[in-house]
Amino acid sequence: MTTTGYLIISIALIVFFIVLFFVTFVINRKTPVPKGCEHLKITEENCSMCSNTSCSIKERFDIEKLKEDIEKDIEEEN
Repeated sequence: MTTTGYLIISIALIVFFIVLFFVTFVINRKTPVPKGCEHLKITEENCSMCSNTSCSIKERFDIEKLKEDIEKDIEEEN
């Protein structure tokens, strides 16, 4: 197979994976919340029981980090 053939195959694979990502993203967004879970909310109390330290939701509840981010934003604006 020539270099052009490999290039076409690699571009086709990249396009395929991008389309696959967007299709699964849209399908996931349209999936309804399971019955019985509609009332569940993310709270600081629930997050404090979780042991996942790299969770982005948990970081939102970190008050000290939030204060630092606000101060950093204020300094950047000035």
